[in-house]
Amino acid sequence: MSNSTVANPGATSGASLSDFVQLLKPITWFPPMWALMCGLVSGGMTPFQAPWLFVAGIVLTGPLVCGASQIINDFHDREVDALNEPNRPIPSGRVSEATALRFALIWSIIAQAWSFMLGPWVAGATAIGLLLAWAYSAPPLRLKQNGWWGNLSVAVSYEGLAWITGAAIVIGGQLPNTSILLIAALYSLGAHGIMTLNDFKAIDGDIAVGIKTLPVQLGPERAAKFACLVMIIPQLGVLWLIADWGHMVAAALVSVLIAGQLLAMLRFLTNPRRLAPWYNGVGVTQYVAGMMVSALAMGGHFG
Repeated sequence: MSNSTVANPGATSGASLSDFVQLLKPITWFPPMWALMCGLVSGGMTPFQAPWLFVAGIVLTGPLVCGASQIINDFHDREVDALNEPNRPIPSGRVSEATALRFALIWSIIAQAWSFMLGPWVAGATAIGLLLAWAYSAPPLRLKQNGWWGNLSVAVSYEGLAWITGAAIVIGGQLPNTSILLIAALYSLGAHGIMTLNDFKAIDGDIAVGIKTLPVQLGPERAAKFACLVMIIPQLGVLWLIADWGHMVAAALVSVLIAGQLLAMLRFLTNPRRLAPWYNGVGVTQYVAGMMVSALAMGGHFG
């Protein structure tokens, strides 16, 4: 399929259900759904206590809000995808540009409408998340063009807002307490480093199309060191807070997980470009485990 398909927004769409599912990219839904579960348990609830609320929150953060962000991104990246991933639904012509844009708008509206049944602060967090999704991909802001702002917007949406949404659901859609907001903010800040790790896989392509990720701006070695610092420092803040609040078992577990990440970072820093996927599997797994440990302690599920 030539690039002329991409340039013709009125092209006929012969899209199938699988094409629309591909635009939603289900593989990307896990981080916000995990953060939502952390928010739920930090508010004192488990999924088994109110399964319908849990399901409603998972649907909101995963298929709806995260899914909308993926459609928006695919629509605005269609010309780049025509070069790098020509078999994606839009550049291949299976989904026309006009259809993709309508899908992105309708899905965003559905996500916002869904959020209102979970309370005003959930609706507010959803609105911010959707605005960031459009700002990340769409001109004139197109935050993804710069790794500082783009990574921050994704980290806030996928971790902080999702965590706050989960906690707000527990308390009837109201604003969570300060301790929950602090922990959500710290883990959200640390996720900026995780987003930077994802940029190592496409350094050459990003240079070619002018996307200024941190590995492009700083170089792989400096970007790797920065990512490690950004991931570790907020977790040390979390450790200090949960210990100060008397959650000593959780503090011990989080300490072990931080130590494990530090050991993995030592290896990662020896060859960031090659080992970024490895660290994503080893180090980031310990990061998200620490999120749940902290949430369980805050929710009173253990010490």
